[in-house]
Amino acid sequence: MAGQNGAAPIIIKRKKVVRGGGRHGGAWKVAYADFVTAMMAFFMLMWLLGATTEKQRKGIADYFNPTIPVNRVSGGGDGAFGGDSIFTDNTLARNGSGMSAATPGRESKSGGSVGSTVGESKGADDSDLKRLQSRLEGRGGESATLRSLLSHVVTKVSDEGLVIEIFDTDANPLFDTDTVTPTRTLRDIIGLVSEVIGVAENRVAVDGFVRSYPVMMVNNPIWELSAQRAQVVRGLLESAGTLDARIARVSGHADRQPVTTDPSAARNNRVEVVLLRKNR
Repeated sequence: MAGQNGAAPIIIKRKKVVRGGGRHGGAWKVAYADFVTAMMAFFMLMWLLGATTEKQRKGIADYFNPTIPVNRVSGGGDGAFGGDSIFTDNTLARNGSGMSAATPGRESKSGGSVGSTVGESKGADDSDLKRLQSRLEGRGGESATLRSLLSHVVTKVSDEGLVIEIFDTDANPLFDTDTVTPTRTLRDIIGLVSEVIGVAENRVAVDGFVRSYPVMMVNNPIWELSAQRAQVVRGLLESAGTLDARIARVSGHADRQPVTTDPSAARNNRVEVVLLRKNR
């Protein structure tokens, strides 16, 4: 007994083994995936900014910020929400609720004026014109050839309508020098313009402008040249598919409206194709 009492005690250690990563083991994977997605979007944005022109970027911005109403027709109801479209002449007349914006001044059945539809119609007209503007500018992203053609074109929506200005550059004119003979560039541009405006029914105006010539010239050609070039563009539009009945006017403005500080600059040689508003 004495020998056993003097022996060293035996100590048993039990280690607690924890297996697995716990509840937080996969959280880093989610965070990393979000980071990779954000970086991919960032580099795609940087690539688009470097690979596109100003007009193409505007077209992309317009795509993500549409100005065209989703539905012009009311969903139904009473009063102002009667389910009729204010853009339908036949519906308004048949219901006795007034006439369209094309014949302002009439009063509705309740005695109120329908002149408010003029503003609503103008807003819809703006939307249609801007849609065509974006469609034309967006064509530059399809190929390098179209991008080169559209470098001769600037567009704007004015009180008159959608103005498509086609102009000379120093390296690539629209007409042979001081003549009314169109170049291949102008023919291709007019074909593109006619294709875009062909989806609308608005009437079209063509205005010609030329640069200033030296005042000492005996026969200054500015009036004849601007008017004849406008006529040539009218003919090209009709050849490309624009109906003759849609042409509202063809005008020559000589050198009276230069767009540069130097009236004799080639940039002033230009033709404007105007898609007129529907009430003009």
